[in-house]
Amino acid sequence: MKNKYDVIIIGAGIIGCAIGFELSKKGWKVLNIDKNPASGYGSTSTSCAIIRVYYSTFEGCAMAYEGYHYWKNWSKYLENCNARDLSRYINCGCMIYKTEQNNYLKKIINLAKQLDIPYELWEAEKIKSILPIADVHQYSPVKSVNDDEFGIHNNKVLNGSVFFPNGGYVTDPQLATRNLQYASEKKGGNFIFNSNVIKIIKRNGRASGVVLSNGKEIFSNVIVNVAGPHSMKINKLAGIDNLNKIKTKALKVEVCHVPSPVNFNFEKDGFVISDSDIGCYSRPETGNNILIGGEEPECDKKIFVDPDNWDKNFSEQWNAQVLRQAQRYPDLPISSSIRGVVDLYDVSDDWIPIYDKSDLPGYYMAIGTSGNQFKNAPVAGVLMSNLIEYCENGNDHDSNPLDLNLKHIKRKINLSFFSRNREVNKDSSMSVLG
Repeated sequence: MKNKYDVIIIGAGIIGCAIGFELSKKGWKVLNIDKNPASGYGSTSTSCAIIRVYYSTFEGCAMAYEGYHYWKNWSKYLENCNARDLSRYINCGCMIYKTEQNNYLKKIINLAKQLDIPYELWEAEKIKSILPIADVHQYSPVKSVNDDEFGIHNNKVLNGSVFFPNGGYVTDPQLATRNLQYASEKKGGNFIFNSNVIKIIKRNGRASGVVLSNGKEIFSNVIVNVAGPHSMKINKLAGIDNLNKIKTKALKVEVCHVPSPVNFNFEKDGFVISDSDIGCYSRPETGNNILIGGEEPECDKKIFVDPDNWDKNFSEQWNAQVLRQAQRYPDLPISSSIRGVVDLYDVSDDWIPIYDKSDLPGYYMAIGTSGNQFKNAPVAGVLMSNLIEYCENGNDHDSNPLDLNLKHIKRKINLSFFSRNREVNKDSSMSVLG
Protein backbone atom coordinates (compact mmCIF):
# COMPACT_ATOMS: atom_id res chain seq x y z
CA MET A 1 0.00 0.00 0.00
CA LYS A 2 1.49 3.31 -1.13
CA ASN A 3 0.25 5.32 1.87
CA LYS A 4 1.36 2.78 4.48
CA TYR A 5 4.23 3.41 6.90
CA ASP A 6 5.65 1.68 9.96
CA VAL A 7 5.30 4.89 11.98
CA ILE A 8 3.76 8.31 11.48
CA ILE A 9 5.30 11.12 13.52
CA ILE A 10 3.08 14.18 13.87
CA GLY A 11 5.57 17.04 14.03
CA ALA A 12 8.92 17.85 12.43
CA GLY A 13 10.47 20.02 15.10
CA ILE A 14 13.78 19.15 16.71
CA ILE A 15 12.34 16.27 18.76
CA GLY A 16 10.09 14.91 16.02
CA CYS A 17 13.04 14.82 13.61
CA ALA A 18 15.28 13.17 16.22
CA ILE A 19 12.70 10.42 16.76
CA GLY A 20 12.39 9.98 13.01
CA PHE A 21 16.15 9.69 12.63
CA GLU A 22 16.46 7.10 15.39
CA LEU A 23 13.62 4.95 14.04
CA SER A 24 14.94 5.25 10.48
CA LYS A 25 18.31 3.97 11.71
CA LYS A 26 16.50 0.93 13.09
CA GLY A 27 15.00 0.22 9.66
CA TRP A 28 11.49 1.54 10.27
CA LYS A 29 9.64 3.14 7.36
CA VAL A 30 9.06 6.59 8.88
CA LEU A 31 6.88 9.54 7.87
CA ASN A 32 7.05 12.93 9.63
CA ILE A 33 4.04 15.19 8.98
CA ASP A 34 4.08 18.90 9.83
CA LYS A 35 1.63 21.76 9.33
CA ASN A 36 4.52 24.16 8.72
CA PRO A 37 6.42 24.59 5.41
CA ALA A 38 9.73 23.15 6.67
CA SER A 39 11.27 21.19 9.52
CA GLY A 40 12.06 23.16 12.65
CA TYR A 41 9.83 25.97 11.40
CA GLY A 42 7.51 26.11 14.43
CA SER A 43 8.46 26.74 18.05
CA THR A 44 11.82 25.04 17.47
CA SER A 45 12.89 27.93 15.22
CA THR A 46 12.48 30.43 18.07
CA SER A 47 14.15 28.31 20.73
CA CYS A 48 17.12 29.85 22.56
CA ALA A 49 18.69 26.41 21.94
CA ILE A 50 20.54 26.41 25.25
CA ILE A 51 22.56 23.31 26.08
CA ARG A 52 22.87 23.00 29.86
CA VAL A 53 23.39 20.09 32.22
CA TYR A 54 21.43 21.22 35.30
CA TYR A 55 17.83 20.42 36.15
CA SER A 56 15.89 20.04 39.38
CA THR A 57 15.83 16.23 39.24
CA PHE A 58 18.28 13.36 38.84
CA GLU A 59 16.60 12.13 35.65
CA GLY A 60 16.57 15.64 34.18
CA CYS A 61 20.26 16.19 34.88
CA ALA A 62 21.21 12.73 33.61
CA MET A 63 19.34 13.20 30.35
CA ALA A 64 20.80 16.68 29.84
CA TYR A 65 24.37 15.57 30.51
CA GLU A 66 23.88 12.70 28.08
CA GLY A 67 22.48 15.16 25.53
CA TYR A 68 25.52 17.42 25.84
CA HIS A 69 27.70 14.62 24.43
CA TYR A 70 25.55 14.41 21.28
CA TRP A 71 25.77 18.15 20.61
CA LYS A 72 29.51 18.17 21.28
CA ASN A 73 29.94 15.58 18.51
CA TRP A 74 27.05 16.61 16.28
CA SER A 75 28.52 15.42 12.97
CA LYS A 76 29.40 12.04 14.45
CA TYR A 77 25.88 11.65 15.84
CA LEU A 78 24.45 12.39 12.39
CA GLU A 79 26.73 9.63 11.10
CA ASN A 80 28.61 12.16 8.97
CA CYS A 81 25.60 12.45 6.68
CA ASN A 82 27.32 15.16 4.58
CA ALA A 83 24.61 17.74 5.13
CA ARG A 84 25.54 20.92 3.26
CA ASP A 85 25.68 23.00 6.45
CA LEU A 86 25.85 21.81 10.03
CA SER A 87 24.58 23.79 12.98
CA ARG A 88 27.28 24.98 15.37
CA TYR A 89 27.42 24.28 19.07
CA ILE A 90 29.18 27.00 21.11
CA ASN A 91 30.61 25.64 24.37
CA CYS A 92 30.75 28.88 26.39
CA GLY A 93 29.66 27.32 29.71
CA CYS A 94 26.63 27.96 31.93
CA MET A 95 26.39 29.77 35.26
CA ILE A 96 23.60 29.73 37.86
CA TYR A 97 23.44 32.27 40.65
CA LYS A 98 22.92 30.86 44.13
CA THR A 99 19.74 32.34 45.54
CA GLU A 100 17.25 31.70 48.29
CA GLN A 101 14.75 30.74 45.58
CA ASN A 102 16.89 27.80 44.44
CA ASN A 103 18.06 26.90 47.96
CA TYR A 104 21.54 28.10 47.05
CA LEU A 105 21.82 25.22 44.55
CA LYS A 106 22.39 22.57 47.21
CA LYS A 107 20.30 20.02 45.28
CA ILE A 108 21.89 20.80 41.90
CA ILE A 109 25.41 20.56 43.35
CA ASN A 110 24.52 17.19 44.88
CA LEU A 111 23.10 15.95 41.55
CA ALA A 112 26.24 17.10 39.75
CA LYS A 113 28.33 15.09 42.21
CA GLN A 114 26.16 11.99 41.71
CA LEU A 115 26.50 12.20 37.94
CA ASP A 116 30.17 13.28 37.85
CA ILE A 117 29.24 16.52 36.05
CA PRO A 118 32.15 18.99 36.23
CA TYR A 119 31.36 22.27 38.00
CA GLU A 120 33.09 25.20 39.67
CA LEU A 121 32.01 27.31 42.63
CA TRP A 122 32.40 31.05 42.00
CA GLU A 123 32.31 33.67 44.72
CA ALA A 124 30.89 37.12 43.98
CA GLU A 125 34.39 38.54 43.51
CA LYS A 126 35.20 35.99 40.81
CA ILE A 127 31.90 36.66 39.05
CA LYS A 128 32.80 40.36 38.94
CA SER A 129 36.27 39.64 37.62
CA ILE A 130 34.94 37.50 34.76
CA LEU A 131 31.73 39.45 34.17
CA PRO A 132 32.67 43.05 35.03
CA ILE A 133 29.36 44.44 33.73
CA ALA A 134 27.48 42.65 36.55
CA ASP A 135 26.07 44.22 39.70
CA VAL A 136 26.15 41.30 42.14
CA HIS A 137 23.74 42.75 44.70
CA GLN A 138 20.56 40.89 45.60
CA TYR A 139 17.32 42.23 44.12
CA SER A 140 14.95 39.41 45.09
CA PRO A 141 12.15 38.73 45.36
CA VAL A 142 11.42 39.31 41.67
CA LYS A 143 9.06 42.27 41.35
CA SER A 144 6.76 43.82 38.82
CA VAL A 145 8.27 46.89 37.17
CA ASN A 146 5.34 48.84 38.63
CA ASP A 147 6.39 47.92 42.18
CA ASP A 148 7.77 50.89 44.11
CA GLU A 149 10.65 48.68 45.25
CA PHE A 150 11.63 47.59 41.75
CA GLY A 151 15.31 48.14 40.96
CA ILE A 152 16.31 48.67 44.60
CA HIS A 153 18.76 46.12 45.96
CA ASN A 154 18.82 45.14 49.62
CA ASN A 155 22.49 46.00 50.24
CA LYS A 156 23.39 42.30 50.29
CA VAL A 157 25.69 40.61 47.79
CA LEU A 158 24.69 37.40 46.03
CA ASN A 159 26.00 34.21 47.56
CA GLY A 160 28.12 33.30 44.51
CA SER A 161 27.24 30.90 41.72
CA VAL A 162 27.91 27.50 40.19
CA PHE A 163 29.59 27.43 36.79
CA PHE A 164 29.28 24.39 34.50
CA PRO A 165 32.02 24.39 31.84
CA ASN A 166 30.12 21.79 29.78
CA GLY A 167 27.31 23.81 28.27
CA GLY A 168 26.44 26.58 25.86
CA TYR A 169 24.06 26.98 22.94
CA VAL A 170 23.35 26.00 19.35
CA THR A 171 23.57 28.94 16.98
CA ASP A 172 20.74 27.94 14.63
CA PRO A 173 18.05 25.58 16.02
CA GLN A 174 16.20 25.37 12.72
CA LEU A 175 19.38 24.35 10.90
CA ALA A 176 20.01 21.67 13.54
CA THR A 177 16.52 20.32 12.81
CA ARG A 178 17.18 20.32 9.07
CA ASN A 179 20.39 18.41 9.78
CA LEU A 180 18.31 15.72 11.50
CA GLN A 181 15.81 15.69 8.64
CA TYR A 182 18.60 15.18 6.10
CA ALA A 183 20.19 12.43 8.21
CA SER A 184 16.82 10.72 8.53
CA GLU A 185 16.17 10.95 4.79
CA LYS A 186 19.55 9.36 4.14
CA LYS A 187 18.23 6.39 6.14
CA GLY A 188 14.95 6.30 4.22
CA GLY A 189 12.87 8.74 6.28
CA ASN A 190 10.02 10.65 4.59
CA PHE A 191 8.53 14.09 5.25
CA ILE A 192 5.29 15.87 4.33
CA PHE A 193 4.92 19.62 5.05
CA ASN A 194 2.08 22.15 4.85
CA SER A 195 -0.29 19.40 6.03
CA ASN A 196 -2.67 19.42 8.98
CA VAL A 197 -3.74 16.19 10.65
CA ILE A 198 -7.50 16.45 11.20
CA LYS A 199 -8.31 12.88 12.29
CA ILE A 200 -6.66 9.89 13.94
CA ILE A 201 -7.89 6.69 12.29
CA LYS A 202 -8.62 3.80 14.67
CA ARG A 203 -9.18 0.18 13.79
CA ASN A 204 -9.65 -2.81 16.04
CA GLY A 205 -9.09 -0.69 19.13
CA ARG A 206 -5.76 0.84 18.12
CA ALA A 207 -4.32 3.77 16.19
CA SER A 208 -3.98 2.92 12.53
CA GLY A 209 -3.48 6.11 10.57
CA VAL A 210 -4.30 9.76 10.02
CA VAL A 211 -6.44 11.90 7.76
CA LEU A 212 -4.99 15.15 6.42
CA SER A 213 -6.90 18.37 5.78
CA ASN A 214 -6.86 17.65 2.02
CA GLY A 215 -8.71 14.38 2.69
CA LYS A 216 -5.71 12.12 2.14
CA GLU A 217 -5.55 9.03 4.36
CA ILE A 218 -2.18 7.65 5.47
CA PHE A 219 -1.96 4.40 7.38
CA SER A 220 0.32 3.14 10.12
CA ASN A 221 -0.06 1.01 13.24
CA VAL A 222 2.18 3.43 15.19
CA ILE A 223 1.55 7.16 15.59
CA VAL A 224 3.69 9.54 17.65
CA ASN A 225 2.36 12.90 18.84
CA VAL A 226 5.27 15.36 18.78
CA ALA A 227 3.13 18.33 17.82
CA GLY A 228 4.59 20.86 20.28
CA PRO A 229 2.06 23.52 21.33
CA HIS A 230 -0.61 21.67 19.31
CA SER A 231 -0.02 18.41 21.20
CA MET A 232 -3.14 18.86 23.33
CA LYS A 233 -5.26 19.16 20.17
CA ILE A 234 -3.75 16.02 18.63
CA ASN A 235 -4.46 14.14 21.87
CA LYS A 236 -8.06 15.31 21.60
CA LEU A 237 -8.24 13.93 18.05
CA ALA A 238 -6.99 10.61 19.42
CA GLY A 239 -9.61 10.69 22.18
CA ILE A 240 -7.08 10.35 24.98
CA ASP A 241 -6.84 13.96 26.15
CA ASN A 242 -8.84 13.29 29.33
CA LEU A 243 -7.14 9.97 30.08
CA ASN A 244 -3.68 11.35 30.92
CA LYS A 245 -3.20 12.41 34.54
CA ILE A 246 -0.61 14.98 33.38
CA LYS A 247 -1.93 17.47 30.83
CA THR A 248 -0.24 19.97 28.50
CA LYS A 249 -1.15 23.54 27.53
CA ALA A 250 0.20 26.19 25.16
CA LEU A 251 1.91 29.08 26.97
CA LYS A 252 2.77 32.42 25.34
CA VAL A 253 6.41 33.42 25.92
CA GLU A 254 8.65 36.30 24.88
CA VAL A 255 12.42 36.43 24.45
CA CYS A 256 14.20 39.79 24.22
CA HIS A 257 17.11 40.54 21.90
CA VAL A 258 19.24 43.46 23.15
CA PRO A 259 22.80 44.78 22.61
CA SER A 260 25.52 44.05 25.14
CA PRO A 261 26.65 46.90 27.38
CA VAL A 262 29.33 49.08 25.82
CA ASN A 263 32.94 47.96 26.31
CA PHE A 264 32.02 44.33 26.93
CA ASN A 265 31.83 41.64 24.25
CA PHE A 266 29.07 39.39 25.55
CA GLU A 267 29.15 37.28 22.41
CA LYS A 268 32.81 36.45 22.94
CA ASP A 269 33.21 36.63 26.73
CA GLY A 270 29.68 35.94 28.01
CA PHE A 271 28.00 32.63 28.74
CA VAL A 272 24.60 31.14 29.51
CA ILE A 273 23.25 32.49 32.81
CA SER A 274 20.30 31.53 35.00
CA ASP A 275 19.41 34.26 37.48
CA SER A 276 16.42 33.53 39.72
CA ASP A 277 17.28 36.64 41.76
CA ILE A 278 15.91 38.78 38.90
CA GLY A 279 13.77 36.08 37.22
CA CYS A 280 15.69 35.94 33.92
CA TYR A 281 17.93 33.65 31.94
CA SER A 282 20.24 34.84 29.16
CA ARG A 283 22.78 33.75 26.60
CA PRO A 284 25.17 35.34 24.08
CA GLU A 285 23.91 36.00 20.57
CA THR A 286 25.54 36.83 17.23
CA GLY A 287 26.47 40.50 16.78
CA ASN A 288 27.44 41.03 20.42
CA ASN A 289 23.86 40.77 21.59
CA ILE A 290 22.13 39.14 24.56
CA LEU A 291 19.02 36.95 24.46
CA ILE A 292 16.89 37.39 27.61
CA GLY A 293 14.10 35.03 28.63
CA GLY A 294 11.90 34.82 31.70
CA GLU A 295 11.98 32.18 34.43
CA GLU A 296 8.27 32.45 35.27
CA PRO A 297 8.51 34.40 38.55
CA GLU A 298 5.38 34.37 40.72
CA CYS A 299 4.63 38.05 40.02
CA ASP A 300 4.18 37.41 36.29
CA LYS A 301 0.87 36.26 34.85
CA LYS A 302 1.07 33.11 32.74
CA ILE A 303 -0.83 33.48 29.47
CA PHE A 304 -2.17 30.11 28.26
CA VAL A 305 -3.71 30.28 24.81
CA ASP A 306 -5.38 28.42 21.98
CA PRO A 307 -2.38 27.65 19.70
CA ASP A 308 -4.54 28.42 16.65
CA ASN A 309 -5.85 31.74 17.94
CA TRP A 310 -3.55 33.93 20.01
CA ASP A 311 -1.98 37.40 20.10
CA LYS A 312 1.45 37.14 18.50
CA ASN A 313 2.44 40.70 19.45
CA PHE A 314 4.95 41.67 22.13
CA SER A 315 3.48 42.77 25.45
CA GLU A 316 4.68 44.55 28.58
CA GLN A 317 6.55 41.33 29.36
CA TRP A 318 9.33 42.35 26.94
CA ASN A 319 9.91 45.57 28.84
CA ALA A 320 9.78 43.79 32.21
CA GLN A 321 12.43 41.25 31.23
CA VAL A 322 14.81 43.86 29.83
CA LEU A 323 14.48 46.08 32.90
CA ARG A 324 15.01 43.10 35.19
CA GLN A 325 18.17 42.21 33.32
CA ALA A 326 19.28 45.84 33.60
CA GLN A 327 19.30 45.42 37.39
CA ARG A 328 22.15 42.95 36.91
CA TYR A 329 23.75 44.93 34.07
CA PRO A 330 23.24 48.63 34.93
CA ASP A 331 24.81 49.72 31.63
CA LEU A 332 22.51 47.54 29.51
CA PRO A 333 21.25 49.67 26.58
CA ILE A 334 17.49 50.19 26.91
CA SER A 335 16.08 50.74 23.44
CA SER A 336 12.63 51.82 22.37
CA SER A 337 13.01 49.35 19.50
CA ILE A 338 11.59 45.97 20.48
CA ARG A 339 13.51 43.02 19.11
CA GLY A 340 13.16 39.35 19.90
CA VAL A 341 10.61 36.58 19.43
CA VAL A 342 7.10 35.77 20.62
CA ASP A 343 6.09 32.13 20.49
CA LEU A 344 4.50 29.26 22.38
CA TYR A 345 5.76 26.64 24.80
CA ASP A 346 4.11 23.24 25.08
CA VAL A 347 4.01 23.03 28.88
CA SER A 348 3.03 20.11 31.11
CA ASP A 349 1.55 20.50 34.60
CA ASP A 350 5.02 20.21 36.17
CA TRP A 351 7.19 21.43 33.27
CA ILE A 352 8.57 17.88 32.85
CA PRO A 353 7.80 16.27 29.47
CA ILE A 354 5.63 13.24 28.80
CA TYR A 355 7.61 10.58 26.96
CA ASP A 356 5.19 7.68 27.03
CA LYS A 357 2.71 5.33 25.41
CA SER A 358 -0.97 6.15 25.76
CA ASP A 359 -4.20 4.34 26.58
CA LEU A 360 -4.77 3.99 22.84
CA PRO A 361 -2.59 1.10 21.61
CA GLY A 362 -0.12 2.23 18.97
CA TYR A 363 -0.36 5.91 19.95
CA TYR A 364 2.68 7.49 21.67
CA MET A 365 3.53 10.93 23.01
CA ALA A 366 6.64 13.10 23.21
CA ILE A 367 4.92 16.24 24.48
CA GLY A 368 5.21 18.98 27.10
CA THR A 369 8.74 19.53 25.83
CA SER A 370 8.93 23.22 24.90
CA GLY A 371 11.25 25.58 26.70
CA ASN A 372 13.61 23.08 28.28
CA GLN A 373 13.97 20.00 26.06
CA PHE A 374 15.77 21.27 22.93
CA LYS A 375 19.04 20.17 24.52
CA ASN A 376 17.61 16.69 25.11
CA ALA A 377 16.31 16.14 21.57
CA PRO A 378 18.88 13.50 20.51
CA VAL A 379 18.33 11.58 23.76
CA ALA A 380 14.56 11.91 23.36
CA GLY A 381 14.94 10.35 19.92
CA VAL A 382 16.77 7.37 21.40
CA LEU A 383 14.29 7.17 24.28
CA MET A 384 11.17 7.17 22.12
CA SER A 385 12.55 4.75 19.53
CA ASN A 386 13.43 2.27 22.29
CA LEU A 387 10.11 2.79 24.04
CA ILE A 388 8.11 2.22 20.86
CA GLU A 389 10.00 -0.98 20.06
CA TYR A 390 9.59 -2.17 23.67
CA CYS A 391 5.83 -1.67 23.64
CA GLU A 392 5.25 -2.93 20.09
CA ASN A 393 7.08 -6.13 21.05
CA GLY A 394 4.34 -6.81 23.59
CA ASN A 395 5.81 -5.36 26.79
CA ASP A 396 3.61 -3.44 29.25
CA HIS A 397 5.42 -0.20 29.96
CA ASP A 398 2.85 0.82 32.59
CA SER A 399 3.39 -2.20 34.83
CA ASN A 400 7.01 -2.89 33.86
CA PRO A 401 8.56 0.45 32.81
CA LEU A 402 11.53 0.47 30.48
CA ASP A 403 14.97 1.57 31.66
CA LEU A 404 16.91 3.81 29.28
CA ASN A 405 20.64 3.26 29.03
CA LEU A 406 22.52 6.56 28.70
CA LYS A 407 25.57 5.28 26.87
CA HIS A 408 27.78 8.36 27.10
CA ILE A 409 27.53 8.86 30.85
CA LYS A 410 27.04 5.14 31.64
CA ARG A 411 23.87 5.57 33.69
CA LYS A 412 20.31 4.31 33.49
CA ILE A 413 17.04 6.11 34.14
CA ASN A 414 13.61 4.54 34.56
CA LEU A 415 11.19 5.98 32.05
CA SER A 416 8.27 5.91 34.49
CA PHE A 417 9.67 9.33 35.47
CA PHE A 418 8.13 10.70 32.24
CA SER A 419 4.83 8.82 32.59
CA ARG A 420 1.56 10.41 31.53
CA ASN A 421 0.08 9.08 34.77
CA ARG A 422 2.71 10.31 37.24
CA GLU A 423 1.89 12.63 40.08
CA VAL A 424 2.98 16.24 39.66
CA ASN A 425 6.71 16.19 40.44
CA LYS A 426 7.26 18.47 43.44
CA ASP A 427 11.03 18.46 42.81
CA SER A 428 10.50 20.39 39.58
CA SER A 429 11.27 24.10 39.50
CA MET A 430 7.80 24.53 37.91
CA SER A 431 9.47 26.79 35.36
CA VAL A 432 11.40 26.71 32.10
CA LEU A 433 14.34 25.35 34.13
CA GLY A 434 12.49 22.05 34.58
